[in-house]
Amino acid sequence: MSPVLKDKVAVITGAGRGLGKAFALRFAAEGARLLLPDISPERAELVAKEINKGGGEAHAMPADISEEKDTQKIAAEVVRRYGRADILLNNAALYYGVARRAWDAWTVKDWDRMFEVNVRGTYLCCKAIAPIMVKQGKGKIINIASDVFLLPGAVGLTAYAVSKAAVYGLTQALARALGPSGINVNSIGPGFTATEASLGQDASGAAFEGTIAGQAIKRREEPSDLPGTAVFLASADSDFITGHFITVNGGHTML
Repeated sequence: MSPVLKDKVAVITGAGRGLGKAFALRFAAEGARLLLPDISPERAELVAKEINKGGGEAHAMPADISEEKDTQKIAAEVVRRYGRADILLNNAALYYGVARRAWDAWTVKDWDRMFEVNVRGTYLCCKAIAPIMVKQGKGKIINIASDVFLLPGAVGLTAYAVSKAAVYGLTQALARALGPSGINVNSIGPGFTATEASLGQDASGAAFEGTIAGQAIKRREEPSDLPGTAVFLASADSDFITGHFITVNGGHTML
């Protein structure tokens, strides 16, 4: 059986570590050719080298998705290298190193930066890449949201939770706007996953224990649990699915 993304061109933001790296490695294994924009080009370059060494094709580039000029550079670069863009996976977000705090302890500066990256950045990437897909008459946009805004734990991560709820809303709005052009827009809501960022927040393991207790599937969520859903949404198998929010969290929430 041929890889399901063979010869597709995918832009995956924030692929230098965590879930982004897991997405990039799986998409490459499924035959996609990748552009990996990241605020840390050094990390993204390591991922690209790993993919290229394994026989795939990936290129890293520096980008701050909260800056419109950078997202325009992403669009120009993917056209320059590949001539098209079939898939945009908006994974980059501000989460690593974010400390839990009371809902009213978030400063205006912290709140604004969260929305600049997580919401404005996702929007700007869509705004830059979607015109390429419109010209093609087809494309897949996948936004990484979160299940956190559905959970009591949102209290400690208020700004992050609300920003991810906004990504969920943006997904539905863009699905309506871009559907007539043949573009599918969906979002994925990971649960509390054992990435470097989450492990750094939970040194004692208590948060993971509490999360697992609320899940139907009684084990810790790993980064490898997410890419399969993203591959499905990027493939032809999901051509008649748009505007959806798929939680991948072991049944912690059930919609």
